[in-house]
Amino acid sequence: MGSLVYTGLVSLDGYFVDAAGGFDWAEPDEQVHGFVNDLERAVGTHLYGRRLYEVMLAWEHMDTADAPREYADYAAIWRGADKVVYSSTLESVSSGRTRIEREFDVAAVRRLKDETVGEISIGGPTIAAHAVRAGLVDQFHVFVSPVIVGGGIRFLPSDARIDLQLNDQRRFDNGVVYSGYRASPTVISAG
Repeated sequence: MGSLVYTGLVSLDGYFVDAAGGFDWAEPDEQVHGFVNDLERAVGTHLYGRRLYEVMLAWEHMDTADAPREYADYAAIWRGADKVVYSSTLESVSSGRTRIEREFDVAAVRRLKDETVGEISIGGPTIAAHAVRAGLVDQFHVFVSPVIVGGGIRFLPSDARIDLQLNDQRRFDNGVVYSGYRASPTVISAG
């Protein structure tokens, strides 16, 4: 059975993007990027909302010849994984190994987990909120950036409670703090 992992670089006050839609404050340095790469190697399939897919699409076409080693490494990891984009508006995809699903189907994701060996990642706070509320997320990888942005789109939905067990923690030289959690098997409450 596969494990569904939700990873995000967030502000100290819990936002994935700020009120203007920006996230430049969360851009990982080479040390953080290398750590993220190591986490992402186990991912065979990425589940994305449309907006995050459009951001991540840069990895498909990026010329990494002169890029830092961590960028070239991540581009290869990303290109080598399957991708599912949940969108009611996207007409086509511009990356290999990618398909569109029109809506997030909890039962279909549960089946995907049952049929997968290894990890599946989910990205984008709007689409991930569905999985969090349904109790589908097995692991949370949270990278807290040393910044308060005051508003935007939250990393986690405000209407779910899940007990977590801290499995890993690391502080990076740039002030980012990583915490890796495993979810309890049961959602305690959801709205």
